[in-house]
Amino acid sequence: MCGIVGYIGEKQAAPILIEGLRRLEYRGYDSAGIAVSGQKVTVIKEKGRIDNLKAEIDRVYPVGTVGIGHTRWATHGIPDRSNAHPHSSMNGIVTLVHNGIIENYIEIKNELAEKGYVFKSETDTEVIAQLFDSLFNGNAVETMIKTAARLEGSYAVAMLVKGFSDKVFTMKKDNPMIIGAGDGEYFIASDIPAILPYTKDCYIVKDNDFVELRKDGITVYGIDGEEKAADINSINMSVDAAQKNGYDYFMEKEIYEQPKAFHDTVSPLIKDGSITLPFEFPKGFIKNLSRIHIVACGSAYHVGMTAKYIIEDMARIPVIVDIASEFRYRNPILNENDLCIFVSQSGETADTLASLRESKARGAFTMSIVNVLYSTIARESDGVIYTNAGAEIAVATTKALMAQLGVCYILAAFLAHEKGLMGDDILRNFTEEVLTVPEKIKKALCSSDNTKEIARHIKDRQSMFFIGRGIDYPLCLEGSLKLKEISYIHSEGYGAGELKHGTISLIENGTAVVAIGTDDALLGKMISNIKEVRARGAYVIAIVKEGTKGIEEVADKVIYVPCASRYLMPSITVVPLQLLAYHTTVLKGFDVDKPRNLAKSVTVE
Repeated sequence: MCGIVGYIGEKQAAPILIEGLRRLEYRGYDSAGIAVSGQKVTVIKEKGRIDNLKAEIDRVYPVGTVGIGHTRWATHGIPDRSNAHPHSSMNGIVTLVHNGIIENYIEIKNELAEKGYVFKSETDTEVIAQLFDSLFNGNAVETMIKTAARLEGSYAVAMLVKGFSDKVFTMKKDNPMIIGAGDGEYFIASDIPAILPYTKDCYIVKDNDFVELRKDGITVYGIDGEEKAADINSINMSVDAAQKNGYDYFMEKEIYEQPKAFHDTVSPLIKDGSITLPFEFPKGFIKNLSRIHIVACGSAYHVGMTAKYIIEDMARIPVIVDIASEFRYRNPILNENDLCIFVSQSGETADTLASLRESKARGAFTMSIVNVLYSTIARESDGVIYTNAGAEIAVATTKALMAQLGVCYILAAFLAHEKGLMGDDILRNFTEEVLTVPEKIKKALCSSDNTKEIARHIKDRQSMFFIGRGIDYPLCLEGSLKLKEISYIHSEGYGAGELKHGTISLIENGTAVVAIGTDDALLGKMISNIKEVRARGAYVIAIVKEGTKGIEEVADKVIYVPCASRYLMPSITVVPLQLLAYHTTVLKGFDVDKPRNLAKSVTVE
């Protein structure tokens, strides 16, 4: 959950490292640092945001054309200068940055301490540096391999090694790392946006790769020390994707990019009213498909819950939705007739990746829904559908979630058609309506002024509730998550019928309640639930479809959204929930893109 950058070439490294760190700050912003190799290795690091580091670099200005950098999201040790990366070994053999968690670091630390090694930080990262130092035999690649053999956990490491001032070394396991190839220069990054201004030609570092970077090329070694082929891929992502382009925040920009993200994701899957997936299921698999498991974290988990409502109703296949961090530890029952779907924006989410590997080991067919080409989850799945949402920089996901929903609609219809439950004509009508969703998202975005006014009424509240029924219920969880993670207002999402089973005791005069009622079949029950909370003094904000009658009589504020079929409403309903969280946070004066204690890509368990 940290950002790594590196550079080797003819240019001064420090400005390139700083720019790269700025582009990765969404991955961690507790502290930051760089190490530049010139006549000596100069390490500069500071607590807090990149601007703090930049001020110190401007004062010192380290000279050198080789360097590494890091922006940290704290796991081991408090966010301060001593725990910030880079870390150097006691004898100065190596200086390195690290993303991931070393699970056996205490054991190794105690062993090295007995040998006389003195530690200056509380981090697991420093253990890698000291271990490398203790094993160093003059050959950096061999020492990396020996070091990796002792480590348990996950890591992406970039390092400068004494005696190799014209090289940078990297190694990787279960954490993302890419190498960008330029003209007489090479770049290292933990995510693509950091290198977009310089190159789109990348080598995706694989698990147990050990890489030596020089100005004129790279050499990749396997765990056996033998050289491996380094296939360079071109990344289809624009520099503008990592720019605000006139918006105040990336989250705002990404909310307004949702119509395009949805269209770009679903349209390649639809042709002449039929659906073509980018992979094939085994012959006879869908006929014998007994159960679907959807595994995800955070907002992607809410997508999975929404997909459960749609797939079960449309394709009549049982769906179990699991939080990834619980899935593999509950000893799930899986077999060859099960389909396991893994949803992840980054394609590197640690818990989701571990669950994928567990499912494959148990013989289930695996598919993933991810946004990042060549990501680990994508590579290791039996099938993958990419969400063409482009780079998402804000920590709170919006357009990636929208694209994931689009894939779920398509997958549900595909399964229903393959099982003979949806005829060609109905499928054609459904896919035609799916293609109209982007325009309806655009209309839903017109609720921005209304949600901003409502935000003025709720920004100072201490607690809020989101209630809904049926397919609206997962959106309550998502709306609640969006609000709490960026505005820091405590909120909870509930099935509206569950309120009477305890939670309604928390409703008192002035408590804000967002009530979602887009399902026509359940609207009457939702109105009853609204009356129940209103009777106890709640301030109710209702989100309903255009043309809904009687809602203004029971709600204090109403947000109307465009109409669509029940299956497709989540993509429209979620928009005002995102806008409400966004405007509330702006009015409270918080950083929308970088909420405290959170990072974009969760690559640690």
